[in-house]
Amino acid sequence: MTPTTPVIVAALRTPVGTAGHSLADVDASTLAATLLARLTGDLTALGIASTADRASVDHVVLGNCMGPGGNLARVAALAAGLGEEVPGVTVDRQCGSGQEAIHQGAALVALGQADLVLAGGVESASTAPWRIARPAGVFTAEPAHHLKPYPRAPFAPPGWPDPDMGPAAQDVADRWGIERQRQDAYALRSHERTLLFADRGANEIVPVDVSGRVVARDDRPRRLSPAVLARLPGAFRPGGSVTAGNSCAISDGAAIVAVVPERVRAQAGVRGLAIRGWQASGSDPAMPGVGPLPAVRALLGRLGVALDRVDAIEITEAFAAQVLACTDELGLHPLGADSERVCPWGGAIALGHPWGASGALLAVRLFSRMVRHEGVDAGALGLATCAIGGGQGLAMLVERVGP
Repeated sequence: MTPTTPVIVAALRTPVGTAGHSLADVDASTLAATLLARLTGDLTALGIASTADRASVDHVVLGNCMGPGGNLARVAALAAGLGEEVPGVTVDRQCGSGQEAIHQGAALVALGQADLVLAGGVESASTAPWRIARPAGVFTAEPAHHLKPYPRAPFAPPGWPDPDMGPAAQDVADRWGIERQRQDAYALRSHERTLLFADRGANEIVPVDVSGRVVARDDRPRRLSPAVLARLPGAFRPGGSVTAGNSCAISDGAAIVAVVPERVRAQAGVRGLAIRGWQASGSDPAMPGVGPLPAVRALLGRLGVALDRVDAIEITEAFAAQVLACTDELGLHPLGADSERVCPWGGAIALGHPWGASGALLAVRLFSRMVRHEGVDAGALGLATCAIGGGQGLAMLVERVGP
């Protein structure tokens, strides 16, 4: 530890709403502003930020994939009342955007450029603008009425594989031999664990006001049975093993953490998660679901940390197939011996996958497991990792510090 080692000292999220449901009328900047305002208040109570000087927040860094542009982080910071002096920047690394924002916030702190960064991600799939491609040679400001929106930007240029994530997950299942029964078992576990630990996870949730109606719970987690999951058809290929039941849902939500240097944490005398290192790696665009593998291996190799020393592991559960392919390759057994290490409180299959926020959700969950939850010793290590469309992966190693 050095005085400028970046440390997460607070971490919160909104409820996760299935697109078109509980949070459908709340745009991305409002979701993020709700968390920014609450975090600033919490940090004041910890003695880290001052309500009389909201400019003590040095930077706001937010990840987002499908928002309206206009630098959403700056819009949200102003909406949260942080003051005109607080700069904001929005980053896009697709499904890893929220975690990438935390990496960038950690870098600002480690370099001595900031003493307090609020970093994370947000996505409102429900209010994301429609995208319309501009035909070649057309330079008018307004699109013609006959033009139709397209669902997403390309993950790779022409000549490279550019699959949607669902079909790519089916390809991963086939290539790694992840049987339907295992995928359904993992999905069932995600829902069961999310429901089982809902009380512990409730402390990480900030309720959202939706036109006078308070949303304080996640939409999607439910009680399922193996029989119900077994009846679902293949979602991306006739007879395929990847189904709606063992996949995530498109969702709305936000997750943000506060990152400070170790000297600030120590002065405040609070617990936190020291960010020991982070890694971004590229991988095969045809198999984006296994992007965590090179990132985790490179990060742990560079830090000289064996995976069996890592106490808590969180991975974005976009699809059970890709989670199981990654854990198989890493020698982990989330359905067996490592059930208490790998996403033991559930994950995105149960909660949903608000793309730009999901990477930050991993950090929030690690904070809940390792800092809020009593019984975790100082020195415990945690790992957050996610797969990214286009063939990338992120990994971040944290260590519990403080009293």
